[in-house]
Amino acid sequence: MRTPIIGGNWKMHTRLEEAVQLAGEVRRLTEQVRDVETVLFPPFPFLTEVARKLAGSRVQLGAQHCHAQEKGAFTGAVSAGMLASVGCSHVLVGHSERRHVFGDDDTVVNAGLHAVMAAGMTPVFCIGETQSERRSGATSARISEQLTRGLLGVDGDQMSAMVLAYEPVWAIGTGDTATPGQAQDVHAFIREWLDHQYGESVANVVRIQYGGSVKADNVDALMGCRDIDGALVGGASLKPESFVRIVKFDS
Repeated sequence: MRTPIIGGNWKMHTRLEEAVQLAGEVRRLTEQVRDVETVLFPPFPFLTEVARKLAGSRVQLGAQHCHAQEKGAFTGAVSAGMLASVGCSHVLVGHSERRHVFGDDDTVVNAGLHAVMAAGMTPVFCIGETQSERRSGATSARISEQLTRGLLGVDGDQMSAMVLAYEPVWAIGTGDTATPGQAQDVHAFIREWLDHQYGESVANVVRIQYGGSVKADNVDALMGCRDIDGALVGGASLKPESFVRIVKFDS
């Protein structure tokens, strides 16, 4: 049985006071949640203060990105070791905005993935197709390419401990959401790919989140799908009541 995992990606939103208050509300409202793993991904400057707010709770701390190198002359970059040292347990790797806004290719994503694992944290490895790729029928090919290149050098044990996040680019921040059927189809394809590459035992334990305009009013249907094990939430994670309703989904 795979434990559901719900992540709140705050992206480049909030100020320090808002971030701490939001973390405190999520902590308070999820105190009784025992069967769902919850992770918050604040902006870098707020990690330490949010970590203090979450200390002793079941809510975990994640980072939105990291540089592949552990140290060096990389002005403005943040290493995996730095993130681990302030209490992060998870790191987003290959988020669509990193790929499409900042130009991170599969080689950069793969290097970041290994850096996160080397630092003892859990990577949340993001993949997904654009609208043009979906319209042309290239979804499976694009997903397979991202998996093949992004997971280069990852063994079965490492794969089993990782989280995948399917986030169709065309559904992120647009208000459009893949139907439960569309999402399930891609999640099933991902699990079949894992089965082929790593074997059934690994494929059965890897958790695959759906990310793409997840809201309180669509999470139940999405989480009712067999191969959807959680959600990576954007805008709705900035409002504690809506995010907690997602954490407390009813499938």
